Amino acid sequence: MADEFLVVGQVVAAQGLKGEVRILPASDFPQRFTEPGTRWLRRRGQNEQEVQLLRGRQLPGKELFVVRFEGINDRTAAERLVHQELLVAAEDIPELEEGEFHIVDLQGSNVYLLHEKNPIGTVVDLHHGGNDLLEIEIKKTKKHVLIPFVTAIVPTVDINNKVIIIDPPKGLLDI
Repeated sequence: MADEFLVVGQVVAAQGLKGEVRILPASDFPQRFTEPGTRWLRRRGQNEQEVQLLRGRQLPGKELFVVRFEGINDRTAAERLVHQELLVAAEDIPELEEGEFHIVDLQGSNVYLLHEKNPIGTVVDLHHGGNDLLEIEIKKTKKHVLIPFVTAIVPTVDINNKVIIIDPPKGLLDI
C-alpha cells in the first residue's frame, strides 16, 4: 500500500559496468542512500519490490548518489531499474534538527499571507534541489506556485496546527 512507504529518490541511470545505479534524492537524509539495509523499488503503476542496499556514496559536487543493490551485478540489470522510485518504510523517519520538517508534516498545511486572516492556499509538496521550494496550490485559481522555503519568505511553520505563514516578495505569487 502506498501509505506504507515514502519515496526518497529515483533511479536515473546505470553507473559503470558492475551494477551500480545513480539515485536522484528526494530526501535530505543521506543515510537513506549510504547505509545498508532494506529498501524497495517501484515502477509507476506496479507493486513495490524489496531490495537490499549494500552500499552507497554521494558523487562529489553533485546531488546524486551511487548505490549498489544485492543481485544487481552488471550494467544490463542496473539499466532495468532506471525510472523506478526508491522507497523506505513509512515509519523510517529520521530525527530532525530544529527548523527541519518532514514533507508529510507540511503537506496539507494551510498557507496564510503575513497579517492576513484567511488562508490563500495549501502546501502540496516540497521540492529538493539546490534550494528547497514549497509547492502551494492557490485556492482562488487552483494554480500551483513554488516559493523558496527560507525563513525570510516562510517565517512561521506551525506543524501542530498545520499552518504556514509566508511573506513573499511582491509578484512572487503572480507567476
